[in-house]
Amino acid sequence: MSASSSSPSAHDYTEGASAIDIQQAIASASRARRDSRYGQDGDNMFDGPGHAVNPSSVSRMSLQDHGRRSSGYSRASRSRRQSEDSMSRGSRSRSRRMSRDSAVDADVTGDEHSDASGDEVEERGRPSRGRKDSASPPTTRGNMFENIVSMFGRSAAVTDSPPRSRRASMSSRASRSRLLRRHSSRRSDAGSDYALDTEDSGDERWGYTSNEEDSGSEADIASVERSGSEMDYGSLPPSPTRMHPLLAGDPIFGSEARIDMGELDQLSPPPPGPPSRQTLDWRDTSWAGVSSVQNGLRKDIQEQRMTLFGPNLVDIEGKSTLSLLIDEVIHPFYVFQIASIVLWSLDDYYYYAFCIALISAISIITTLIETKQTIARMREMSKFICTVRVYRDGSWSECDSSSLVTGDIVDLLEPPLATLPADMFLLSGDAIVNESMLTGESVPVSKVPIKSEDLAKWRGTTDVAGEMAKSFLYAGTRVVRIRGATSLDGRSGAPALGLVVRTGFYTTKGALVRSMLFPKPTGFKFYRDSMRFIGVLAGVALLGFCASAVQFVRLGVRWHTILLRALDLITVVVPPALPATLSIGTSFAIARLRKLGIFCISPSRVNVAGQINVCCFDKTGTLTEDGLDILGVRAPERSAARFGELLEDIHDLPGPGRGERAGFLYALATCHSLKMVGGEVIGDPLDVKMFEFTKWTLEEGTVAGAGVVKNKAVGNQPAALVQTVVRPPGSAQFRIEDALKGAGKHAHFLELGVIRTFEFVSALRRMSVIVKRLKSTSMEIYVKGAPEVMAEICDKSSFPSDYDDLLSYYTKRGYRVIAMAGKSIEGLSWLKAQKLKREQAESNLQFLGLIIFENKLKPGTTPAIQTLRAAHFACRMITGDNALTAVSVARECGLINPAAHVFSPIFIRGNASSPLSKLEWASMEESSWKLDDYSLKPLTPPAQRAGEVDELEAHDYTLAVTGDVFRWIMNHAPLETMQRMLVKTQVYARMSPDEKNEVVERLQGLGYTVLMCGDGANDCAALKAADVGLSLSEAEASVAAPFTSRTPDISCVLEVIKEGRAALVTSFSCFKYMALYSLIQFTTITLLYSFASSLGDFQFLYIDLFIIIPIAVTMGRTLPFPRIHPKRPTASLVSKKVLASLVGQIVITSAVQFWAFFWVRSQAWYTPPAEQDPGGDDDKLESLNYENSTLFLVSCFQYILVAAVFSIGPPYRKQMWTNGWFMASMACLSVFNLVVLLAPPGWIADVLELMALPGLARATLLLAVVINVLASLAFEQWGTQAVAGVIGWIMELRRHQRTRDGKLYKAVEGGMR
Repeated sequence: MSASSSSPSAHDYTEGASAIDIQQAIASASRARRDSRYGQDGDNMFDGPGHAVNPSSVSRMSLQDHGRRSSGYSRASRSRRQSEDSMSRGSRSRSRRMSRDSAVDADVTGDEHSDASGDEVEERGRPSRGRKDSASPPTTRGNMFENIVSMFGRSAAVTDSPPRSRRASMSSRASRSRLLRRHSSRRSDAGSDYALDTEDSGDERWGYTSNEEDSGSEADIASVERSGSEMDYGSLPPSPTRMHPLLAGDPIFGSEARIDMGELDQLSPPPPGPPSRQTLDWRDTSWAGVSSVQNGLRKDIQEQRMTLFGPNLVDIEGKSTLSLLIDEVIHPFYVFQIASIVLWSLDDYYYYAFCIALISAISIITTLIETKQTIARMREMSKFICTVRVYRDGSWSECDSSSLVTGDIVDLLEPPLATLPADMFLLSGDAIVNESMLTGESVPVSKVPIKSEDLAKWRGTTDVAGEMAKSFLYAGTRVVRIRGATSLDGRSGAPALGLVVRTGFYTTKGALVRSMLFPKPTGFKFYRDSMRFIGVLAGVALLGFCASAVQFVRLGVRWHTILLRALDLITVVVPPALPATLSIGTSFAIARLRKLGIFCISPSRVNVAGQINVCCFDKTGTLTEDGLDILGVRAPERSAARFGELLEDIHDLPGPGRGERAGFLYALATCHSLKMVGGEVIGDPLDVKMFEFTKWTLEEGTVAGAGVVKNKAVGNQPAALVQTVVRPPGSAQFRIEDALKGAGKHAHFLELGVIRTFEFVSALRRMSVIVKRLKSTSMEIYVKGAPEVMAEICDKSSFPSDYDDLLSYYTKRGYRVIAMAGKSIEGLSWLKAQKLKREQAESNLQFLGLIIFENKLKPGTTPAIQTLRAAHFACRMITGDNALTAVSVARECGLINPAAHVFSPIFIRGNASSPLSKLEWASMEESSWKLDDYSLKPLTPPAQRAGEVDELEAHDYTLAVTGDVFRWIMNHAPLETMQRMLVKTQVYARMSPDEKNEVVERLQGLGYTVLMCGDGANDCAALKAADVGLSLSEAEASVAAPFTSRTPDISCVLEVIKEGRAALVTSFSCFKYMALYSLIQFTTITLLYSFASSLGDFQFLYIDLFIIIPIAVTMGRTLPFPRIHPKRPTASLVSKKVLASLVGQIVITSAVQFWAFFWVRSQAWYTPPAEQDPGGDDDKLESLNYENSTLFLVSCFQYILVAAVFSIGPPYRKQMWTNGWFMASMACLSVFNLVVLLAPPGWIADVLELMALPGLARATLLLAVVINVLASLAFEQWGTQAVAGVIGWIMELRRHQRTRDGKLYKAVEGGMR
């Protein structure tokens, strides 16, 4: 029931107003609210994602692709303009024309786009030119790919086409009654305490007067966006057509009118074979406007599109255990181990073969389990099926969301959807969704119905941008609220409907999952070099065998034995236990990280973490707490022209002074775009915090009541009187009539209603509201915006004298400052308020005060950033927030030097999509200070900054880049400018998920090793693409990143880097140790092969199992050094220092062994080994001789010695003696070896097949061991540097090549000096 009908006497609220006035006034009052944003040049001032942040799965495109898409778009635009022009010119003559065949409706466009293949498919939805042809032939059904027309066409096959093809108009022709309903589509739940049957709640409640004359003209009405599709106000009658039953008469679709498009040429048939990849990135070219999609799909079209595009599922194929096992076992290392085990078994070396087989089996099973768990988590996260209602074949039916295809119309209300199953355009109703899964920001985003021209643009673009983004519903996003349109009587009318535009892996969610499944492969130098080094060792083994084989032939050894010894020599030089020992340090690092609450699902990334030199961070939820907090407000003092104290309690804020209507408190309570959903206030976090600070209560406009606007021309039309109502604390429980009547004249019941909202405009950097106070004769206008723009719209005399100083004080300390202003207009009525132009409303304002927000840093952020900066790490911030906030937070946490100048670019010509655009790089502190737009070096500074040019030349400046500028630079800027931008930029703001990913990949392309730390929401792709991705999450393992930390701040980054460096150094130590162990044993074997001898089985077993395994395992237990060193450890096995160390130790140990071999043969007590029968059946070589015993005893000490030499301590690991298990192992083995050397028990000598040596000989060997120890330690300490210098001189050319190939960023940095 209307408010007027409940009053004792009915009133016409808008007497004298024209139909157009009322329609546009209502449209203005119900405009879709956008996310409030403040910032420079389109940057958002609030934390919430603006429409520019909406994700896109195709933001990364080549320059050629971009040009092709741009040209396609422009052609589509021209085609549409021509159609619209021709429609407007011919509308009168065609207004009487009726369709001769009701069966040929909007789907007739199928004739136009039949046989959409070949070039048509390649054009991806460009509108076809008019073509001359006779009537279309009957549709013939061949197989699917031979007749692709029937898949893309929307019409049934017609045998009798009319002489002229007609397609649906982009603007629907609706009757006046439908026009009336259109403007009430966003109104619901009318009737409340505001529609009171009392004298006090009559027509003057919200500024109505029954005798108001509308003296204004149509031109005075501010042009506003209309909710729903654009429609003509002409008098064209509807053409008869089969309509959507729930949409028939609905203003979103209305009735359609025909436009004669001329004759169409028949397209060439599609080529044979399966569809190309381009077919799958397809657009329905019949989507000329909202009215052209109103009939949904036919069943046969749905089935054909299902066959072509597949089901609407993001389903990951799960591999069987057997296939995963095969994939793991065919790894070269495991193949080599299996071959070695077989060889040892043939050689009766069962003990060691069993140990290696056991270790390999445990490793394979562990990897298998982790892989299956990861796949299961990915499947659970990505797969989603729900029940939906779709409109097909002229009726509604329920089906699984997996059967949705492009072009389906979905009911978003019944059954209720908690999560959206596909990418859709909103056709009718309104929606609030949470896009945190894609954008990472938990701010609810409002969606409004798509307009016809925006839907038509979709045919010629592959990206979701501009106005389209306000109507685009992304698959996987959570539904906060969806409402249908409102009918004339205030009840729910047409349902909320969505048009499916992308399904399955072609949705934005699907693209995100794809990027996680197939991240950019990362090659790590250590692993590449290790494979090369193993190849070198195999070459050494081959050379050794060739020398030994010659000797074997000379001695008459059988070929079978020679072959067996040759293969055995390869397993000696390339030990099969090498992979296990290399992973030991990594395993210990992962275990230590797990104790710290940091979990790793990709062990190979631990070593990579030791090479990190760039750390990238998300902002919200990573560096800072979620959201902003109000520090307080500053209002001007009434008695003096300066600011008062900072007020942290709203009760300390005075109300309007005597004779004043506009108050700071009222501005705080009303100047926002908040909504009420389920009893909870939702909207931009800054708006929410500001409103919560007031402690007032809020009700949405639907409870504010509705009146019926009567007009003879257009009939009755519902109109919400207010959009939002706010009340002070404690007043919500009283009924309004009680407050008004209870105390008579002295009742001071306060209630403010928002009559109209001027949404935030990025160019203006402000928003405003028109507010009516209950029972007041005036209305107030409140404006909230960036402090810099207030000087243009406020009375200069209202500013305090210390305005600039106070503003500078807060902004330079990283606070967010918002300014408020207002004014009162006496006698402003509701209708005049709806017609008021924005520039009139936002002028001659009185400054009211400042609100100061703080984005609190997490406690661990600043210390972690300072530690990283002290260790010479480059730190970057990549955020979806605006540049001003990001820079202030970066300064506060020390990511940007507080004294550094920050330069930010803006477009001074063109925009992000134009190749010919021009950027201007200006200082954020001094806008007149610029950078050269090519070299990005500072130009001549302004006079007051002249003394600072030397400081800038010392590189004490940095860049802050927004997403649109980044995209333009990637696509159109010179290569040198792009590289310099990547090297110098520290803050990337307003970045979409794809752009975050691209920043990481571009940095990697410059040679950086990148760590990315985020919350794992909108930065999944970047976390996966980074060399090391670290997600801050409560879960033990995240599919988004190799590392997951329960620690809620970035201090975990320090632990990952320290453990990564320790693990990398440990891997180097283990690799060098295993390599030297192999070469020591190779030297021993080669010397013994020279006379057809070898080590015995138990000698091999003692060395391999009782010396090598304990030392290699315990070597990796050394803890990381507590402080991060500025220099990274080397990741190259062919580095000078590593090669010098290896070569020197090989020379020393080999020299000692050669001395021992020839020394023992020169002794008087030496007896040569007994002659062996070369033709015997036994493949074993004799091991009981003096050479064997001497070399075995010396080499046993060398295995322990090189372990101590290669146990690197500071600056990456703690000292060797802090590793108790390692020291105990070396001590026990050294004591045992001394016993075996000096006084071996008889049973040990028998088992190890040792000859009895004289006491003097034993003492001589001990002396040789001591000399070996001293020489090795001295060389490692001092000799390595000298040898490294020589190797460096030899490798000079190779080093230059490496610098050019892999460290491009160093060359770029050098070019900017």
